[in-house]
Amino acid sequence: MGGTRSVLPAKRIERAILVLRGKKVMLDLDIALLYGVETRTLIQATKRNRARFPPDFMFQLNSEEVEDLRSQIVISSWGGRRYRPYAFTEQGVAMLSSVLRSERAVLVNIEIMRAFVRHRQLMGSQADLLRRLDEMEQRYDSQFKAVFDALRSLMAAPKAPRRRIGFRET
Repeated sequence: MGGTRSVLPAKRIERAILVLRGKKVMLDLDIALLYGVETRTLIQATKRNRARFPPDFMFQLNSEEVEDLRSQIVISSWGGRRYRPYAFTEQGVAMLSSVLRSERAVLVNIEIMRAFVRHRQLMGSQADLLRRLDEMEQRYDSQFKAVFDALRSLMAAPKAPRRRIGFRET
């Protein structure tokens, strides 16, 4: 394990980061795929180490959140899972490296942490742009209001991305 070797494309990880309950999270299925383990294995490891995963590190989605995700990213409503998915915050993902002790888990964990940092940096730069936009709006008269409103709508946080059905190149 040397250098900055990346085991996964950054975009693949970034697409797996969702916003639920106002927090950036990754679902158990996505994390399991990245780590190369079964989802059930991932959940069993967290349940055996429950004290390491308080509610601000990991939580189970409620029925409404599951339905929202089904409609947004086409999660199958038949077959497969018998329980609602779990969501892991950045801290929960970091804690996973202590319970999944493979070399791949460590390397994947590093890439996931980098993806969360990139998300934070993007959000910070967007907040700075919004602040500057507010300052500019105060200096100019109301005829530019439509322009400022349009800019704000373009900068608004997008809804969770829709996932395409089918196979993807990795």
